[in-house]
Amino acid sequence: MAGPNDGPNDGPNDGDPWRGLPAPALSPYIQSVTGLDPLLVFDRAVLRRRRERAARDWQTRAFLKREIAGRLVERLDDVRRSFACALDLGSHGDEIATALGERNTVGWLARADLGHGFARLARGPALVADEEFLPFAAGSFDLVVSAMDLHWVNDLPGTLIQIRRILRPDGLLLAAMLGGATLWQLRQALAAAESEVEGGLSPRVSPFADLRDAAGLLQRAGFALPVADSETIDVEYDNALALMRDLGAMGESNLVVERRRGLGGRSTLLRAAEIYGERFALPSGRVAASFEVLFLHGWAPHDSQPKPLRPGSAAHRLADALGTDERSAGEKVERG
Repeated sequence: MAGPNDGPNDGPNDGDPWRGLPAPALSPYIQSVTGLDPLLVFDRAVLRRRRERAARDWQTRAFLKREIAGRLVERLDDVRRSFACALDLGSHGDEIATALGERNTVGWLARADLGHGFARLARGPALVADEEFLPFAAGSFDLVVSAMDLHWVNDLPGTLIQIRRILRPDGLLLAAMLGGATLWQLRQALAAAESEVEGGLSPRVSPFADLRDAAGLLQRAGFALPVADSETIDVEYDNALALMRDLGAMGESNLVVERRRGLGGRSTLLRAAEIYGERFALPSGRVAASFEVLFLHGWAPHDSQPKPLRPGSAAHRLADALGTDERSAGEKVERG
């Protein structure tokens, strides 16, 4: 637990989701969730350790998080309404709060992160919490924002359901997570190198959700008016080894439970770096790495929201609007 560490002016007079909740009551929500369950894709105990290491020198590694947080806040500007009580889920180095700046869009912002080191970096109320077991009461927030965090959740539909539960009616979820096309160049290079050097393949890059699944996941979780789209951020590196070192320093390297352990693949990694340079070198001699960012936008249901009409309830025929004749399905049309 890193907080709540809010000062006398950090929280609202009422509606505090932590009020009356003693620290011991939160402890069940921040335990390791890894184990022998075959449905667990990501090793979240390792994720927590990597988050703690990354937090020690985060400002030198935060460029991608800052960029994604900035783009997410720009989308929040398009909503054109204010939110009294908000949660930044996966706060890292408080980039969302920095991007918000002097905007009055958010009245009070709580931060939550899996890593204690990141929670300590927050400049406002913060706690250590696991995204898979959110320790908040139902209807606690008007807004939940999350940048570069949800891609490491094992049960993403379950986490989205929990987020909808802690939102008040007509509350908004605005999230940005890495998508399935992230680091496609590195995936290709590693697959080619491992096949060539070791004669087989193992999971070396973590799998992420695809754009085509994102809006469906929001709908399954009970969000109204779900929208999902994607953007690609291209980053240049001196070489593929520099990219791999940067991913490790950010705490964003492979977390697949069945990943290869140990240093036995050194020759494979060196060969992958060579293949990466051969296939994806830029005219400058450097290499590019692509990060696909999925943006998720959904509302907690409320009676005031627009709803689709029932089938057959239309007051006017489409054929009349188009100035054509209506024909039943399967009816042949005579050509003049």
